[in-house]
Amino acid sequence: MEIVKSLQSQKMLKSILVVLVGSILLTISSKIKIPFYPVPMTMQTFVVLFLGISFGYKIGIATVGLYLIEGIFGLPVFSNSPEKGVGIVYFTGPTMGYLIGFLLATFLAGYLDLKTNIVSIFLKLILSVSVIYILGLIWLGILIGWDKPIFQLGAAPFLLAELFKILILTLLTKKIITFRKFI
Repeated sequence: MEIVKSLQSQKMLKSILVVLVGSILLTISSKIKIPFYPVPMTMQTFVVLFLGISFGYKIGIATVGLYLIEGIFGLPVFSNSPEKGVGIVYFTGPTMGYLIGFLLATFLAGYLDLKTNIVSIFLKLILSVSVIYILGLIWLGILIGWDKPIFQLGAAPFLLAELFKILILTLLTKKIITFRKFI
């Protein structure tokens, strides 16, 4: 009985550590901007999907949830913060839909069976990242009005970068999944 409790405590401690480190990784990925055409690229969506693939949907959602809570409570974890504000004001701004989409994308990347062929993996990751953009565009439309070119403002500039990140993740997914065994 003592051994079982000890093993459960170790697993819980390991999970907490993974969530904390994942949150830091997500923060770092939001701050580093890679020159890309037509807009600079961050690696946030890559890390969001990576978290789901690597650790499964439960740890992935906990990690992204912690990241969002940190940002809502004023820590400058989001991209363009603190320059463009922090806390709940930043969170409820134009990027809120995308940020909420991170939760669902992490869930999908961790929940969907990615032990299939490369084409299937690619399509499932496209589905996962699409949730981010769908929620982002819906919120953007609500916030700035549907009479604006929502798709051109909130998705089109990022699609080439997303395709690049999805291709990299597709090629790495089978290797990443084997990493899950250690968590």
